[in-house]
Amino acid sequence: MMSDCCQALAEPQRHRSRLLCRQCGSEGQPVDRTTIEALLKPESLSEVNGSQYMFCETPNCPVVYYAADGMQFKKEHVRVRVGLKETEDPVPVCYCFGVTERMIDEEVQQTGRSSASIRIRAEVKAGHCRCEVENPSGQCCLGDAIRVEKRAAAERSGSDHAVARSGGKEVEDAAICQDSGTDRAY
Repeated sequence: MMSDCCQALAEPQRHRSRLLCRQCGSEGQPVDRTTIEALLKPESLSEVNGSQYMFCETPNCPVVYYAADGMQFKKEHVRVRVGLKETEDPVPVCYCFGVTERMIDEEVQQTGRSSASIRIRAEVKAGHCRCEVENPSGQCCLGDAIRVEKRAAAERSGSDHAVARSGGKEVEDAAICQDSGTDRAY
């Protein structure tokens, strides 16, 4: 069954209130408790309370999840590598299907393009996405894969407009994954 993170949304998610990471001061994205419980190391699970948790998207911040009550979980509390917070291989891009930045970079260098987003799109359409329990952000990683493909292609061509790694989602890329109903043409 396809995860809710890859379902079409009527309108973009809105924050109920601004909740800033106490470590870096950035506003994070809400993350479901299902994600937290699936990805925290067993020794950290007992510290999870009823608060709404946020995912910190700041690449150089060690905090992954935080709550209004001050509770925070850092990279060392999470079972998986948090792709946007990693600088050394392997840097995960798609958790459900095992795609890394290096895989995309190598494919672009060898063939001039990457097929990662096409494969991910097909898997999402087939209902195999499990982002809510695989991806630390709890969101679909198709937009991340497309962004890495664009950056790798720009670097290969030597473009001055290379796409930089970014913690934020690009609206057009995120919409591709969110609109993954059966009537969508892939």
